[in-house]
Amino acid sequence: MRSAFHAVRALTSESHIRIKDLPEAERPRERLLQNGADSLKVSELLAIIIRTGSRGASAVDLGERLLKQFNTLDKLARAPLEELQKVKGIGRDKAIGLKAAFTLAQKMAQEIRQDSPVLDRPEFIADMLREEVRFHDVETFQVVLLNTRRKLIRIEKISQGTLDTILIHPREVFKIAITANAAAIVLVHNHPSGDPTPSEADIKVTRDLIRAGQLLKIDVLDHIILGAKTQDRPKDYASLRELGYFYS
Repeated sequence: MRSAFHAVRALTSESHIRIKDLPEAERPRERLLQNGADSLKVSELLAIIIRTGSRGASAVDLGERLLKQFNTLDKLARAPLEELQKVKGIGRDKAIGLKAAFTLAQKMAQEIRQDSPVLDRPEFIADMLREEVRFHDVETFQVVLLNTRRKLIRIEKISQGTLDTILIHPREVFKIAITANAAAIVLVHNHPSGDPTPSEADIKVTRDLIRAGQLLKIDVLDHIILGAKTQDRPKDYASLRELGYFYS
């Protein structure tokens, strides 16, 4: 009877996959300590927040389930607690931990915006929005609304596209700018490929919006495309104004 009990207990414990049972080189916390947070996959970063797995799944497995369920970090961050708990293995405490982590990130972004300097240089815009779009897997078009002193009013997301295509109409952009009483705007979108080089469509959209802004007396100051740094590309963004696509 005793041996049968221990056999059942062993099987039960084996069905709960623990991070600490993995080789040290595969454990997310240890890898973060050794190589930095950027070396981890998103599912591994989520695993650190989740802390523990559930029966038959490690914390990393749960992180992958969350990404599969919500597709993007943006949708995951916006998900209410009730939706998070519908994912198998995510109970109340794990859902609360996730919601707290994402809310802290949002509040940090808000602080950066509130304390932002005069936004008259492309690197300021890139610094402000870089983390927000880092994990977006489709193009996301945003408009930075500025007052007459080039200080931030707010940032509005206009549209999301496919992997490499986004459709923008001037009326969508300037309706928001007029409502916010903005004196100037900066256009921002990301390239999920990581290469911030503007496409022909990017250039056309920019020139269309410049012309519309001139009619409405709202300055289009720049169009920033966010990408990723590489050894051959030290800057992770491109400024269409710096590249000469704006009229003098």
